Amino acid sequence: MVKHIGIVAVSSEGAALCYRTICQEGPKLMERFAHPDISMHTHSLQKYMEFLGENDWDGVASLLVDSVSKVASCGADFAIIPDNTVHEVFEEVSRVSPIPLISISKTVARECKSRGCKTMGVLGTSWIMQGPVYRKALENLEIEMVVPDEKGREIVNSIILNDLVPGDIKRSSTTLMINEIKRLKARGCQAVILGCTEIPIIIDSGNSPLPVLDSTRLLAREALDFALQ
Repeated sequence: MVKHIGIVAVSSEGAALCYRTICQEGPKLMERFAHPDISMHTHSLQKYMEFLGENDWDGVASLLVDSVSKVASCGADFAIIPDNTVHEVFEEVSRVSPIPLISISKTVARECKSRGCKTMGVLGTSWIMQGPVYRKALENLEIEMVVPDEKGREIVNSIILNDLVPGDIKRSSTTLMINEIKRLKARGCQAVILGCTEIPIIIDSGNSPLPVLDSTRLLAREALDFALQ
């Protein structure tokens, strides 16, 4: 029986991209127009940002647990969280979740390994570029993680929070992001992880100087595969 997918949304772009990917790619594996049942819940992004601003990870976890419980009550058999930053508390949330959860960072790390990558660039919010979410997942598979220098991290983080999240798409943002990927390439990176659900708005395989691993779409495909097992 096809499993019911729960989407624990944080930002609108990540949730929308996951939802669209599942719905668009479902027919390739099922019947025409078919995809698994999907239920989604999201708290206001403002609540998450307040907790993040205070470095209150317990608060972030409480919101995620509440959302997981809500999609479970709708019948979801498992859930995904299409947001990289909040995966810092993924293990804590998983331990109390009423349904299984799929990790975005572990999903991406496995894809890196399957491609034979040894050195990966990672772009995302400051929490992602400086935190343990991808560093731990990649190191567990003996893959080196490389991020922009301090100035580059500030540029990338600012583009995400000030431009992409509010939907203010600027050509200059794309140029700046591409420049950071060029620098990662010069440092020996074989590919770049788009470790933020908004980055695919402006960066894809068509304009990136490096092969891209879109964390959001990879998570959606992992969910679709799991639902059909």
